Amino acid sequence: MTNDELRVLLKKAGLTKKSFSEILGTSTQALNNWAVRGVPYWVESWLNLYIENKDCKELKEIIKENICKE
Repeated sequence: MTNDELRVLLKKAGLTKKSFSEILGTSTQALNNWAVRGVPYWVESWLNLYIENKDCKELKEIIKENICKE
């Protein structure tokens, strides 16, 4: 995964580097170091699962709102 791909996934997840680093319990500088060292192998799958979970939560709320209206 390249840094450009990381930026795209972070944007899709609605996360900034700062918020992502806070979730991970690390510093923003550590994420910035990935530009030199390379993005760890697990980041892409983690972000994809985060995005999928976020989408499921949003869908759940939509369904919940529509069922409660009836």
